Amino acid sequence: MSLPTTVSMDGLPERITIYEVGARDGLQNEKAVVPTEVKAEFVRRLLASGLETVETTSFVPPSWIPQLADAPALLEQLGEAGTGVRRPVLVPNERGLDNALAAGVGAIAIFGSATETFARKNLNRSVEESIAMFTPVVERAREAGMWVRAYVSMCFGDPWEGEVPVEQVVDVSKRLMDLGCDQLSIGDTIGVGTAGHVVRLLDALQDKGIGVESTAVHFHDTYGQALSNTIAALQQGITVVDASTGGLGGCPYAKSATGNLATEDLVWACEGLGIETGVNLSTLVETSTWMATQLGRPSPSRVVRALAQTDSKENA
Repeated sequence: MSLPTTVSMDGLPERITIYEVGARDGLQNEKAVVPTEVKAEFVRRLLASGLETVETTSFVPPSWIPQLADAPALLEQLGEAGTGVRRPVLVPNERGLDNALAAGVGAIAIFGSATETFARKNLNRSVEESIAMFTPVVERAREAGMWVRAYVSMCFGDPWEGEVPVEQVVDVSKRLMDLGCDQLSIGDTIGVGTAGHVVRLLDALQDKGIGVESTAVHFHDTYGQALSNTIAALQQGITVVDASTGGLGGCPYAKSATGNLATEDLVWACEGLGIETGVNLSTLVETSTWMATQLGRPSPSRVVRALAQTDSKENA
């Protein structure tokens, strides 16, 4: 497999952590039900590629996201590979936390919104009510020794409300982090953000005491900006980047949200910049190609498609 020429740039980290969301965020919007056995194999292949942090599933009511209704069965199949602080699961409320604790997981994520409309559509609660709902979840999780992440969605734009003021995003982010969360992930749920906007938001978070060391970025590629936004974030000192193998994903409550930043595209860029990820790109591409076969459609990842074409020509 060909790799890019490595040419480093000043102001970038030597190493980043990829927070892999393909098994949860990537599959939650699939129309066809993906068998539990396939999901478990997907997670195992992701881990074998060198990805250390993999968000495996979500303990949400089956009526919300039927695709993830098999969370307990999936974690049972994964065994020790599905637990620990490197295997977070998403939980929306205390019932979800109870299920996560029963499954023996060591890390959870809560999912807030920077806008009122999306909070209502996603959680059937206002922003204020959702924070109140998350408060005992975080408290109990920390008491149990869990690592806790806070997602904030619609940080760069909302399909119903339009532009989202930076100050509004910062306020919600700070309130969630003040609950006792270990990490904040700022999400461009509908992919409308651009690099300058990313820098502006990260600076504003820093001014409120939420530093880059506790912040991750989560970009969708609706307008082809996910990778450029990520590089801008890395230049600001970010070292944790959310990505989805094969570029899978979307949001069941925001139809304009297309796929996540493809993990392969991120790894290719990092290879070219001399940034260590710990990921074997060849193994990851094989995993993505395998998963695309399971889903019955080509991988959206540009790197996967390009390398597949290259391999076909070389083998011709």
